[in-house]
Amino acid sequence: MMFTSVLIANRGEIAVRIIRTLRALGVRAVAVHSDADRDARHVREADLAVRLPRGYLDIDGIIEAARASGAEAVHPGYGFLAENAGFARRCAAEGLVFVGPPAASIEAMGDKIRAKETVARAGVPVVPGGAEPHDDLAEVAARIGFPVLIKPSAGGGGKGMLRVESADALAAAVESARRTATAAFGDGTLLIERFVDRPRHIEIQVMADGHGDVVHLGERECSLQRRHQKIVEEAPSPLLDEETRARMGAAAVEAARSVGYVGAGTVEFIVPGDRPGEFFFMEMNTRLQVEHPVTEMVTGLDLVELQLRIAAGEPLPFGQDAVRLRGHAVEARVYAEDPARDFLPTGGRVLRLHEPAGEGVRFDSGLAEGTVVGSDYDPMLAKAVAWAPGRAGALAALDRALGSTVILGVTTNIGFLRALLADPEVAAGRLDTGLVERRIGGLVSGEVPGEVLAAAALVVHSGFDHSGFDRSASGDPWDVADGWRVGEPAWTVHRLGVPVRVRGAAGDAEIEVNDRSLGRARLEWTGTDEATDEAAVTLGGVTRRYAVARDRDTVWLAEGGRAWSVTRHEPGDPKDRQGGALAGDGVVRSPMPGTVLLVKAAEGDRVTAGQPLVVVEAMKMEHTLTAPADGVLAELRARPGQTVELDAIVAKVTPCE
Repeated sequence: MMFTSVLIANRGEIAVRIIRTLRALGVRAVAVHSDADRDARHVREADLAVRLPRGYLDIDGIIEAARASGAEAVHPGYGFLAENAGFARRCAAEGLVFVGPPAASIEAMGDKIRAKETVARAGVPVVPGGAEPHDDLAEVAARIGFPVLIKPSAGGGGKGMLRVESADALAAAVESARRTATAAFGDGTLLIERFVDRPRHIEIQVMADGHGDVVHLGERECSLQRRHQKIVEEAPSPLLDEETRARMGAAAVEAARSVGYVGAGTVEFIVPGDRPGEFFFMEMNTRLQVEHPVTEMVTGLDLVELQLRIAAGEPLPFGQDAVRLRGHAVEARVYAEDPARDFLPTGGRVLRLHEPAGEGVRFDSGLAEGTVVGSDYDPMLAKAVAWAPGRAGALAALDRALGSTVILGVTTNIGFLRALLADPEVAAGRLDTGLVERRIGGLVSGEVPGEVLAAAALVVHSGFDHSGFDRSASGDPWDVADGWRVGEPAWTVHRLGVPVRVRGAAGDAEIEVNDRSLGRARLEWTGTDEATDEAAVTLGGVTRRYAVARDRDTVWLAEGGRAWSVTRHEPGDPKDRQGGALAGDGVVRSPMPGTVLLVKAAEGDRVTAGQPLVVVEAMKMEHTLTAPADGVLAELRARPGQTVELDAIVAKVTPCE
């Protein structure tokens, strides 16, 4: 029998997505939330919400919430406790159904070393390499040859995964990977593998019931990645033919059978780009995957519903012969990150939100206007997905969906995603996991166009604030209490230092950027009332329409999926820089909000340019801050465990004369 009440031990877009299926099945959805998430979208959409004072990793708190709410089952989503065997066992001991595989399966596949050994015995090919504690990583690297990949045994999602090019760089990479693995997964054990040149990342979705039946639902291509984390996924893969698909699917089924798997799982393979007929097992994710929507769109199946029915004891309602793939689906992950700053995590409050919709378009999101995006959780905000009969149509539909998406208040990767989808290699299906890194120069731009600067200046000049118009009774811009003064160089772009001047009324103004006239400009607010946040800006005879939001001294504008933030400050402001430290001043700032993980120097130390000083972590990603010049570490404002904000000063180096 189907459950009557299910607790979702997760947050964000996956919690919202699970709630959607529970509602369709008539099952009561119970949400849990941290204090930071008390007003989150998944909390508002659930039938009941329970506070977790100690956060989402608190097993005791989740069990107590399930008891108090009367839930019969717990769906872990992905991340957090989804692949925690101890949590699965605890649920069973408390009489709760864990919507996932048995604890023994999680343990067998959660340890990458043990997983490779297990599937190899089942006849599944694996990548050459070695693992701790049985192998010395340096000796294995020397045997299999560089480059190599270092991976945490206990984790996934690319966290702690490092490519190492030479023996000289191995020790530092092992130190960093072990530190990340310990912090993220509580286990610093590492493995090492041969790096496959121009690899393609292809995974097989499997579904197994408790009655011995296992099927696969086709593959997903996940080769477009940054920092070893997926950003665009599609189904089916443009690489595989029917014969290879059948062989990979059969291998995935055998891998699942080898550990007595039950539920939804994904078997991940690496495929050499120059030998598409070969494939090697990488790992098995014993949970629902982030990219599961593309499989749902080409199979017509609801994977969460299948998970729930299997957990309730039902057999699979179909066999392998009934699985058919129809059309093509592509998904893009929307992250709170800045591609122009090496994909560093960002944060902020969502001031304006518009999510795409329409036939063949799906947008899985946990966002709402007012949502605060902090550094405590993974930076993924949403997933845009599009389906069409063919691959070219799916890519075009996804591009249109991203182009109509508006998220203001938080820097995201949407503009980068559109540039990536338009790349000729992507359009042709010539993918590999290093493509983004090789072509990043043509995909990312930190420059803000002059017309955007002009639009931002006109927006402020008009008296617009975050809630709409704020014009003075007299209509005189001199009376607007925002510090703006006509003709003054009051607006610059954060980190770029571009002076912008406005002369005249916003409806007919002269605009200068970097002391160069852009000509006459006009701003008109469009919409049905004075609280509108759409601006039409005409400059040089060209009219562009922007979605607009404002938060204190920052104006946010979006057009066609691209978004910009323009921050007002005076020339010479310390923020007037290109990141890290202002040339010559020796000041080192945090490039992202996060937590100080490690301090690698002390006040008074002599340091050299490029020497690591502080390691900052945000959303399980590390960033090393280095000395901007040779000199003395005159001031250190960082200590391990300390929280730092974006652009916070963490150190000062007195440069050598």
